[in-house]
Amino acid sequence: MCDLANALSHKGFIHPVIRSIILHFWLAYDHPFVDGNGRTARALFYWSMLHHGYWLFEYVSISQVILRGPVRYGEAFLHTETDSNDLTYFIIYNLDVISRSIDALYHCIENRGKELGELEHKLRGIAELNHRQRELIRHALRHPGFSYTVASHRASHGVVLMTARTDLQDLESRGLLSKKKSGKAWVFTPVHDLENKLRERC
Repeated sequence: MCDLANALSHKGFIHPVIRSIILHFWLAYDHPFVDGNGRTARALFYWSMLHHGYWLFEYVSISQVILRGPVRYGEAFLHTETDSNDLTYFIIYNLDVISRSIDALYHCIENRGKELGELEHKLRGIAELNHRQRELIRHALRHPGFSYTVASHRASHGVVLMTARTDLQDLESRGLLSKKKSGKAWVFTPVHDLENKLRERC
């Protein structure tokens, strides 16, 4: 299994996605653990996909699709096992799962984009925020891990230090940003429940 996972066997080309599905089946079929074999098999599948450069699978969840239809998952195993371990059944089933999982991710991204778009539109109704602050909050909604400093805010909007500092401190006082010291400068980051706080204000 390790040789197959690391492509050390030289018995012809196996597409990386098919290789990942085979590893999924192999570990689940061997069933080496008392519990957690399915989860471990899916984790091995994810590792293999990421190992082969399919970075999107950091965000794709095949588990959700499988757990919504456990009977089909079981049938894919059963058909394979009762037909001389012909993996075609399991491979076809998993290719369908992958396709549906990717579709679900894109649907989620589309819905998320609509939600953020609606919230950004409502930002215009918060009269107490100036255009610079609204732009910063709009950016923060789409980049929740981003941090801002007086210097970066000043450079982004072409204002003096005092104006930049006032903008950030005002957003912090309203509970939309939090701040902490980094060296000699204050660093401002979006609060973890920024969306909820904005919806309350809107």
